[in-house]
Amino acid sequence: MVTLEAILESANLNQAWKRVVANKGSAGVDGMEVGDLRAHLFEQGPELVQSIKAGKYKPQPVLRVLIPKEEKGKFRPLGIPTAIDRWVQQAVQQKLSEEYEKVFSESSHGFRPNRSCQTAVEQCLKLANEGYVWVVDLDLVKFFDTVNHSKLLQLLSERIKDGRVISLIHKFLRAPVLEDGKSTPNTIGTPQGGPISPILANIMLNELDKKLEERGHPFVRYADDMMIFCKSRKSAERTLANIKPFIEKKLFLKLNEEKTKIRYIGSSDVKFLGFGFYAEKGGKIKDKPHQKSKDKCVKRLREITSRSRGQSLDAFRKQLSEFVRGWVNYFLRSDMAIFVRDTDKWLRRRIRQIYWKQWKKISTKYEALMRLGVSPSLAWQHANTRKSYWRTAHSWILATTLTNGFLHRKGWVCLGDVYKKRTQGSY
Repeated sequence: MVTLEAILESANLNQAWKRVVANKGSAGVDGMEVGDLRAHLFEQGPELVQSIKAGKYKPQPVLRVLIPKEEKGKFRPLGIPTAIDRWVQQAVQQKLSEEYEKVFSESSHGFRPNRSCQTAVEQCLKLANEGYVWVVDLDLVKFFDTVNHSKLLQLLSERIKDGRVISLIHKFLRAPVLEDGKSTPNTIGTPQGGPISPILANIMLNELDKKLEERGHPFVRYADDMMIFCKSRKSAERTLANIKPFIEKKLFLKLNEEKTKIRYIGSSDVKFLGFGFYAEKGGKIKDKPHQKSKDKCVKRLREITSRSRGQSLDAFRKQLSEFVRGWVNYFLRSDMAIFVRDTDKWLRRRIRQIYWKQWKKISTKYEALMRLGVSPSLAWQHANTRKSYWRTAHSWILATTLTNGFLHRKGWVCLGDVYKKRTQGSY
């Protein structure tokens, strides 16, 4: 049972502090870093807890920042509560999670224990290979920004009987937003960025989950990303027509008419959590990184290895390693061997270009090539080349000196290094 006393138990509050610190994050409007939270709670914690019990606690404004989206010129608003407010939100979230895990759907995968994007994709493949190859690809218009507070509080009140908890959550929902130095009241939405936002989103969309289950529609949902699976296009059309009124009239959310589409699972237009799907010979449906995910990967690799960044080789190596490991580990379960192989050829050329650019002077190039075992005459000849950096990076002189083995020994990590290690095979 979710009560204010349960939320304010010392064990729950301590666990909330650990989670906030582990999640890091930027400072809010008060400038307090999460590293300073422990000392503050040691001094002010008892007084803060007492203010929550007395109903006097008031969250500070949420700092809004805009994060660029994939679409050029579009941004996703992110709300950054103060470290103190994140601590209180986390304490509430933990108890809400304990309560609602009992009733959440098995087809919901976002922001839940022991579930992930990968488990969501696994369920998609299972359904597709059972013959559910037509999908209603649902897209909700700015879901997190348009959640109706009254509807959400009504749903919470049906399960949580402690009015003080409902009031505390309401305060978080109504916390003003600070953007460009201007504070604006918040009357709608659950700003992304706070610990409580994902669980509130799941509570709202659990109503949609239940409705789909009542009607016998297989689906997979990760937060507000959802696909409903059907065995024919006509069935998918009926499903969309039937579920749209519930979404818009009962949950007060709005479907994006342009992006909500009915598609064959293997269509290049189907993109779910960065994954695409295809039918191999024999008809089995498998997953792969979507083309847009591949393009985004190459774009980021290009940015990281830009020769105009003017930083040390160690800095290049560190950033590249962090990105490559994260990207490969995310898409590891999918078919990407050919993409990895082809991209690595290009990536190693980019790395060789970095070396050639950093050597810069003719004398430095000459000495570097000599150290790599090139004869004095050849070293001098290639040190004086007038070819562009990119052409030189593809030349045999660098391919035979800055070899793949050399780059590996120097600590450069390419996609294939992580992929082969994780799959224990070759490509």
